[in-house]
Amino acid sequence: MAQFINSPSIIKAAGNKEKIIKEFFGHINSKTSEVSIAYMKSPEGWVEPGQSPKFNEYTVVLKGKLRITSKNEEFEVSEGQGIMTEKDEWVRYSTPFEGGAEYIAVCLPAFSPEIVQRDQTE
Repeated sequence: MAQFINSPSIIKAAGNKEKIIKEFFGHINSKTSEVSIAYMKSPEGWVEPGQSPKFNEYTVVLKGKLRITSKNEEFEVSEGQGIMTEKDEWVRYSTPFEGGAEYIAVCLPAFSPEIVQRDQTE
């Protein structure tokens, strides 16, 4: 059966600055656990705690530039580019660049606080 999404749910984001997350599909908005699809708008200077999630994350940058740091590499993903991070891989997302970034994130299975496994902050 088709599920029409009239509008996304706004989700509170982790990190040092306020970031907008609009979930179209996922645990909150569509009550689905198979996949989450969200629009993100991160301000300049935003950084979140590192994580070792139990999901693959597919990210497509629509505007600006996003930094993804893993244990062994650092990527700068610009407008029109994408990146996939694998489950159980430690990663940290940030937008240290002028103007921040806007991007779409797809998580398989769907994002949830229980499986994101964020680093403990002191």
